Amino acid sequence: MMFRFRSVNSCLRRLLHFGTTNTDQVLERLQACTVEDQVFDVVGKNRAKLTVQHVSCAVGKLWDFQKEKPQLLRTVDHTKGHAQFLTLRVLAENKIALMDDFMLADMLYIFLRMNVEPHDSLVQQLVSEAWLRVDRLPLKSLSKFAVCLSDQYLYHSPLMGHITSILDERLSSIDEARVLTSLMLCVSDLLSTRLRDAVIARAEHLLDKIEPSSYSIPRRMVLFLRNIKCVHRPLLEKCNEAFLRNIHRMDAENICMILNMYQSLQFNNCNFRLAAKQKLIELIDSNTDRFSFTKLFVALIPMASPEIRARLENTALLMADELNGQQALAMAEALEEVQSRNLKLLNKIASVIERNLHIYKSVEVAKVTQALFMLHCQNPAFFAKLRTVLIDFLQRSFTPHEVTMLTRVLSTLPSPRLDECFVRVNAVVEQCSLTELSTISSTISKWMRHSPSHHHSTHTKCVHLLQTMNRCGHERLQTADRLDLLMEELKYLSGEWFEEMLLEETMVTLQRMIDQIHWTGVPELAFFLTRTNYLCPPVMDRIASVTIENIDKIHYSATYATLLAFSVLNYEPIQADELYDACIKRFTPHMSSFDPHLLVLLGYALAIADRFPEGLIREIFSIGFLGKLDSQLETLPDALNMRTRLRLMELNRAVCLECPEYQVPWFHERYCQQLQRRGNGNISPIQQQIHKMLGEVLGGINFVQLAVVTPYHYTVDFECKLDKNLQPLPYTEPSTLQISDTGTVLWDTSSPERRRDELPPGAQRVAVDFLDSKSFCKMSHHMKGEALIRKRHLEILGYRIVQIPHFEWNSMELSTHDAWKEYLKNKIFN
Repeated sequence: MMFRFRSVNSCLRRLLHFGTTNTDQVLERLQACTVEDQVFDVVGKNRAKLTVQHVSCAVGKLWDFQKEKPQLLRTVDHTKGHAQFLTLRVLAENKIALMDDFMLADMLYIFLRMNVEPHDSLVQQLVSEAWLRVDRLPLKSLSKFAVCLSDQYLYHSPLMGHITSILDERLSSIDEARVLTSLMLCVSDLLSTRLRDAVIARAEHLLDKIEPSSYSIPRRMVLFLRNIKCVHRPLLEKCNEAFLRNIHRMDAENICMILNMYQSLQFNNCNFRLAAKQKLIELIDSNTDRFSFTKLFVALIPMASPEIRARLENTALLMADELNGQQALAMAEALEEVQSRNLKLLNKIASVIERNLHIYKSVEVAKVTQALFMLHCQNPAFFAKLRTVLIDFLQRSFTPHEVTMLTRVLSTLPSPRLDECFVRVNAVVEQCSLTELSTISSTISKWMRHSPSHHHSTHTKCVHLLQTMNRCGHERLQTADRLDLLMEELKYLSGEWFEEMLLEETMVTLQRMIDQIHWTGVPELAFFLTRTNYLCPPVMDRIASVTIENIDKIHYSATYATLLAFSVLNYEPIQADELYDACIKRFTPHMSSFDPHLLVLLGYALAIADRFPEGLIREIFSIGFLGKLDSQLETLPDALNMRTRLRLMELNRAVCLECPEYQVPWFHERYCQQLQRRGNGNISPIQQQIHKMLGEVLGGINFVQLAVVTPYHYTVDFECKLDKNLQPLPYTEPSTLQISDTGTVLWDTSSPERRRDELPPGAQRVAVDFLDSKSFCKMSHHMKGEALIRKRHLEILGYRIVQIPHFEWNSMELSTHDAWKEYLKNKIFN
């Protein structure tokens, strides 16, 4: 009996061993495959025996082979078309119920990556099963499932909303940064302010735990911030440190991506730009295929020296015919950014774009049109074709953003045919944001001014449309109830229409929401006030009190935008000293972390307000800092470069005049002379009128000098000298207006020292300045900070200042010749 039992047991063991070995052999053969054909061979020979584990292994292997290849060399479509791939799809669909949670999410992810259509029954069945299990999915699988939904453009689906709720519930248990970043990116459109802040805090925490050699996780975090339009500087700075550690390992594509995200966020980091520039220059010789060269070209050319720029353009010219439509568009936008005048390259790029025009979306055609227009492309036939394509897109568009964009771009072309624009704008006007309303209104107003001969009926349509927009704008402001959403609309708002029609109503709305002003929105709100030049004391008082109370929470770099409004608009709240002291105390320990150009701008903003923190001044005028600033300026856009250089000169002048105890030398003499030679400007009719009348008031034209350059290179509109009895003193050389053939004033380029002759005892030098509207806050007679700092400095230089505000000179009281003369006499002699 025992013998029989042992025989049966041995037989059972052999049978079981044979079954296990058979299964393991298939799995082992799949795992040992090194190319796709081997996988398909195993699948074809064993299709009847394949379990769900075999299918999972085979599909995973096929995706692994694709992942290892560069994007351009992947053969997904070839693999997808293989007969055995169809076998795997059928088997996978039949075995969905047998898949565990990890396998289910992996299968869905891989099949989508292998270009299986979202409407395919396999994908739909996988999504349905995952939906049933969504509450129990492990976080890693949940994040992968969320990515799959994003791949199918289901960003706002109820299912994605449910995943957002799960993220909220389980956020504190997420310990993998890759899992968190996948979920962050997928649900970014659905986050509440509270959950957004919690996600960012968790991301900061997990970022400290990633491998130092990883830069893909930080890159995804910056992408998340860009998607939600949130400049969270602590997280950005941590990500930037990771990028700097790994810049030597990055390719042109990654560097280009990071620079583009930084630009979208208006976040600039000097160290990264310098490191990126150096790395990109090193990559020039190795990036010879059109894909990588395009990325390199777009990233490097805005920062490149003239020599490197010429080299890039020459290479691009040789490669232009090989470019696809997207690459040609990217290069056109890069050429627009640097205002290239390489007409041969431009024409090549334009021809590639024209060949590919049929593949572009509406936003891409708009970008193409704007780039070619700004680069002065001379191809009327192509612009006519672009206009036709744009109008076709416009006639089919129903979204306010798209209608606005197309209307604006069409208005730049000859014969814009605005009747089509009116139809589409009327259809969406009630849904337009303030920014969109402003853009369309400015476009129509400009067209009306520049096309006075248009038909009467078209003019009437324009007027009616503008009236409708005015009403919509006012209604939008009056019904606004959330300051954060309003600020999002106001962020890029500008133009005459907004200033004339909505600016005052906007300030009324801000005052209505004054209790919603929170420390997180203070810098943005303050910058909006600076940009609009509108003085609103209640709002600025609230900004001051919120800033003082929460100064430790406000990022040190945000003190610049906050203080700029108070200095530029020349407003001192009751707590002015406390505000400035708190901000200075906040940024002082972090001065070495500031971008050099931002520290210069901050220093000048404080100088306008007559504040010169010694630590800040000594930092800015140290040799090391100025060297770092010079390096950074080479990477900045031309406009910001010039603005920073000008502000450094103005700060240098202010410190020399107001803080001689700091012993900072004046080193901008040559720079100012260059500016003076380039800065010949138009003289207004009012200035000509004042010059003539000053001659009559003072007793002759030789008693007044025009456009006098002072020490430290201020240019005074008019200068005269009075003796101790207030009698005019003549100049040795009479002042005459020298006007060139182009109508510009030829300023005297002789040195200020030679022209500044000695005064008799008791005499005084008088500076007469005409102050136009730029010297005052919008819709106000309140003088701005820059006019006051100029007045302070001219007084230090020994002048008595006579200021002629435009609203006094142009008033009804001074409408006669005698009234103007009497006005000047009172100003000068009293």
